[in-house]
Amino acid sequence: MLVYDISKRQSFDHVAKWLEELRGHADKNILIMLVGNKSDLGTLRAVPTEDAKEFAEMGNLFFMETSALESTNIETSFVTVLTEIYRVVTKKSLVANDESESGGSASLLTGTKIVVPGQEPESGGRSFSCCTSS
Repeated sequence: MLVYDISKRQSFDHVAKWLEELRGHADKNILIMLVGNKSDLGTLRAVPTEDAKEFAEMGNLFFMETSALESTNIETSFVTVLTEIYRVVTKKSLVANDESESGGSASLLTGTKIVVPGQEPESGGRSFSCCTSS
């Protein structure tokens, strides 16, 4: 998520550089959402919604305006990003499964089970602990 303040044009003007840095250093398939925060400050708006929408469309970004103060669209923005990530990962999983059925490798899909301390699954008396060796 690239977040700028709708009441400060300078923060929006930096978004292009932030986006360039993100794309230069992150995975090429990264999902990016442009978020205009402080939508509750409509009377102080320095960045028109249309400018941000246009920038997002040109950069193939998701776009949403939020207000952390009023909790407007905060959860929705995270759910949107996570939903799209899930969609992409699922799509890759289907492609990898198709490849493995036709002789390819599904090693991209191997994962590691993570046990969060304090939330270990019940396992009939066996317990797991972090960072110990046997």
